Amino acid sequence: MGRIDHRPLSVLPTAHSLFTSGRAKSLPPWFAIASAFPPSQALVRPQKRSGKKSKMFMPLPIAYREDKMREEFFGDHPWELARPRVVLEGDGRNEGWDWSTGVVQAGRPTDGESVIQRWLYLHRGPPKLPKYQAYDIARKEFYRVRHDEDIERRVAHEEALHTGAYFGLGPLEVGEILEDTAYTGWKYWAEQQIARLDRAVQNSYSAVPDEVEGEGVEGEGSVAEEGEGKEKAM
Repeated sequence: MGRIDHRPLSVLPTAHSLFTSGRAKSLPPWFAIASAFPPSQALVRPQKRSGKKSKMFMPLPIAYREDKMREEFFGDHPWELARPRVVLEGDGRNEGWDWSTGVVQAGRPTDGESVIQRWLYLHRGPPKLPKYQAYDIARKEFYRVRHDEDIERRVAHEEALHTGAYFGLGPLEVGEILEDTAYTGWKYWAEQQIARLDRAVQNSYSAVPDEVEGEGVEGEGSVAEEGEGKEKAM
């Protein structure tokens, strides 16, 4: 018996030959429909014998210059990733921002992406500055913005306290309280452990084995009996 060909284009001829040769008692139920509408091409890709995989259907790597810039900036400023952000879906274009004026844009929060766009403009735009110099300019502008925001928060806090506002404990104060509580508990546990070890050491030095005590008593008894015997002999 030969090997049956199960390729899509050979299914109909194989089924017909099996029926005509008597190896199959009847035609399959789908034979009439498949004969009316036969497949025009192979429905599966043939398996290649070589161990080398084809890259025809693999997606091409997409890399942007901004990705390297983001990696460098957020690597130098990891705490910027902890700031809350509002992610809005745009049209993918510049959306009307003018990065020639600086990192601050009206109607847009100043964040790490602002530094990237400003850096990219200085590197690609009419100035065409070197990469390190453009990054230095954009970074200093960003530092100035963060410094001004910090001053505004301090002034607002002092004004609120002056007018009678009350603020609860901040995250640093809460952390200090939790740390002090944990340290106090650990200190008490350490003192108990040290006291237990000291008692164990003292007990190990003060304990006298029973055999030593018995030997001492027997020795005293033998000496006493020997003395009584001498007195009687005299």
